[in-house]
Amino acid sequence: MHSVAIANIGSLITNDETLGDGFLGQRRHAGLVIENGKIAWIGDSGQLPDADDRIDFEGRALIPGFVDSHAHLMFAGDRSAEFAARMQGQSYSAGGIKTTVAATRAASDEQLEANIARLIAEMHSSGITTFETKSGYGLNVADEARSLAIAAKHTHETTFLGAHVVPAEFASRGDSGADEYVALVTGEMLDQAAAHSKWIDVFCDRGAFSVDQAREILQAGIAKGLKPRLHANQLENIGAIALAVELDCASADHCTHLSHQDIELLAGSNTVATLLPGAEFSTRSPYPDARRLIDAGATVALATDCNPGSSFTTSMPFCMAIAVREMRMSPDEALWAATAGGAKALRRNDVGHLGIGANADFVVLNAPSHLHLTYRPGVDLIGQTWLAGKPLTPNAAFTTTI
Repeated sequence: MHSVAIANIGSLITNDETLGDGFLGQRRHAGLVIENGKIAWIGDSGQLPDADDRIDFEGRALIPGFVDSHAHLMFAGDRSAEFAARMQGQSYSAGGIKTTVAATRAASDEQLEANIARLIAEMHSSGITTFETKSGYGLNVADEARSLAIAAKHTHETTFLGAHVVPAEFASRGDSGADEYVALVTGEMLDQAAAHSKWIDVFCDRGAFSVDQAREILQAGIAKGLKPRLHANQLENIGAIALAVELDCASADHCTHLSHQDIELLAGSNTVATLLPGAEFSTRSPYPDARRLIDAGATVALATDCNPGSSFTTSMPFCMAIAVREMRMSPDEALWAATAGGAKALRRNDVGHLGIGANADFVVLNAPSHLHLTYRPGVDLIGQTWLAGKPLTPNAAFTTTI
């Protein structure tokens, strides 16, 4: 059994109220011990037990690794021209997804593998240690299945999103084509995708799938053993929140357009409201009102929504800064939402916090406090990202003694 003792943590965020102050469980002048990739001890640095290795973090802040519970990493192609057009006044709709579908279908397995590996490296550099990713840019049986098979090599949190939009070859036939596509998604496509998926998702919104279609698709996935989550209320309120709560979805994602009843439903449920401020930033859309959700008692998560069209970012600190500036979250609330909130959106209790027995997934900041993540927007403050008790990017600035 190998152990590592970490000394002189200036500010340690545990997200465990029993281990420190406030809902972030913050400790000053802290130390921790890692054994076999798990947190084994937390206390004052001066009382740090002996271990096989000892590292001095020299007063830096340490936070749980970010948990990105909503991303779309399985794609090919580029939509920078679409972004530029939006910034000059063109509106966003779900139609741009079809551009990425064409590029993804044309890409080789090697190209898709290289792209997800590049994006994961970016995520790790920004402090993300756990991430979910969806299919949804294949929209046929073969390309949805291969996208998920590739994604499953990199994360256990894979989501079948065959119901992203109705692809052009079906949409051209109107309502009958949409019905045929739903039948494909709930039939052969689901059969092929289920082996590589943990979750099932539907884009339930204007221009995508109706509440009735989404219910049919999610129930088919549940019958196959997949767990439900839902794109809800990004472009319009068509009743998707009620469906998410009805089916006990782990998360309702976007939540841009919410009624008072929607907020009450979320607050009284196990469904996390996952907010994706990168999408509003990139589409110049209204931001969701995180303050109303939090004050009502709903559980809120933040995620990057990394995708090539409407939120092409892998930076969780960037999303936190937007949430604080534009969505009326406090810096503490934003950090919790990007860590523990994301874990709840994935129904995980081993990540998103640094309680005893949790995975030793954490981020060392080149700053004395987590407040600097939103206080200094756009500045790279990620000193090291640790996954399962090991640094992904060793940094000689930290002193190690054996």
